[in-house]
Amino acid sequence: MIESVPNLSEGRSEEKIEALAAAVRGSGSRLLDLHSDPDHNRSVLTFVGDPDRLFDAVLALAGAAVELIDLRLHSGVHPRIGSLDVVPFVPLNGSSMADCVDLARAVGAGIAERYGIPVYLYGEASADPARRELPSIRKGGLPGLASRIATAAWRPDFGPARLHPTAGAVAVGARGPLVAYNVLLDTGDVAIGREIAAAIREKGGGLPGVKALPFYLESRGRVQVSMNLTDIDATPIPRAFAAVRDEAGRHGVGVVGSEIVGLVPRRALAGATGKELLCSRDPAELVLEEKIR
Repeated sequence: MIESVPNLSEGRSEEKIEALAAAVRGSGSRLLDLHSDPDHNRSVLTFVGDPDRLFDAVLALAGAAVELIDLRLHSGVHPRIGSLDVVPFVPLNGSSMADCVDLARAVGAGIAERYGIPVYLYGEASADPARRELPSIRKGGLPGLASRIATAAWRPDFGPARLHPTAGAVAVGARGPLVAYNVLLDTGDVAIGREIAAAIREKGGGLPGVKALPFYLESRGRVQVSMNLTDIDATPIPRAFAAVRDEAGRHGVGVVGSEIVGLVPRRALAGATGKELLCSRDPAELVLEEKIR
């Protein structure tokens, strides 16, 4: 069994989101969770299956994304390079990272061949150290990638050296567990959010395995610190929450809520409850092992 967690550049149209989910369900893979956000204008699907079913599911999802999402009309606070923006594969019961690498490369080749979309491999599937980290590929968003896609250093791993006119590009990779976790601040000041994100991310000397960015959420009038936790043993969710809360307190700002995007391994919660995390969804309902069981 392998897990796939595609991120798509649509989080507002319920009709389109349901059509994207239906593409996965119709392929034989088990859709375990769907998370959408209108400010990010992004949806995250979590599903599991064997490699053959996942190959069919992602190819069907890519086709639905090409049909339904036009990046020329897209707006949202989250950086993106494609309608189907990123497709990670994560080893689960009985599978290995090598299995995920093989699947990522097969899926990447399939998307490029079937839809004419340029594909970049990242994470363990990447053979190029410059492309191993997803932020390197997404640097500058769609305009940034457009400016360098035809250069020798940034030719896609699969597909044409030009962006698809409506679907952009896609990053396909293999990685270990990652938790997407957001904390909402009681302020609309992005500068404060920027300082908090800089203080807690690993790159700035903060918590291990933490990547963080601030986003202003217009629908809520507040700033969100959006995090990827790539080492959940060193920095589980409660430690990330406490770091943001404490850093916010130093700026005289409170924390009004948090959210988990998608599903998480049980150990990432470290026993914390939704009440302790001010979580918008009950964490007990988002445990990956329970959903699989």
